[in-house]
Amino acid sequence: MTPRILAFAGSTRRDSFNKKLVSIAVKGARAAGAEVALIDLKDFPLPLFDQDLEAEQGMPENGKKLKQLFIDHDGLLIASPEYNSSVTAALKNAIDWVSRPAPGEPSLVAFRSKVATLMSASPGALGGLRGLVHVRSILGNIGVIVLPDQIAVARAHEAFRPDGSLLDPNQQAGIEGLGKTLASFLVKVKA
Repeated sequence: MTPRILAFAGSTRRDSFNKKLVSIAVKGARAAGAEVALIDLKDFPLPLFDQDLEAEQGMPENGKKLKQLFIDHDGLLIASPEYNSSVTAALKNAIDWVSRPAPGEPSLVAFRSKVATLMSASPGALGGLRGLVHVRSILGNIGVIVLPDQIAVARAHEAFRPDGSLLDPNQQAGIEGLGKTLASFLVKVKA
């Protein structure tokens, strides 16, 4: 069984450090035999989650597309920037929309039994570590199994080469390893 992984950053910024970071983890997951869909949340613009809007207009089309991507994949590779010591609005809003059940659908169908691996990159000294605590908590509370290994790359503005790889070969191998570990875990769990 080939594991299917959905990979994305919790940032919409064009030159996001976290988009670069998740791309490295994708290489590791693919090298371990996973089928990986790397997406950009910027390609799925969503209004702020609002239950009145949902009641009046239903799930936005981009919310439906994003939710289906979550449903169709076994695992998640998420690179989450840290905004003011927490999760980004873009990531939280995507999670909130994707979590909404369609009529007759089981609760949290897009999240239950999924397996996630987290990482972050930040110009700060902690590399986004404080934000990962919140992402881990949110995902764990909606039925996602979040693997314990995670990496936070500090001083991200100095950490990458122009080609998007990391200057530190140990960090590069570590991030690729996160992708490999998720792929290997999914193979074992789905067997």
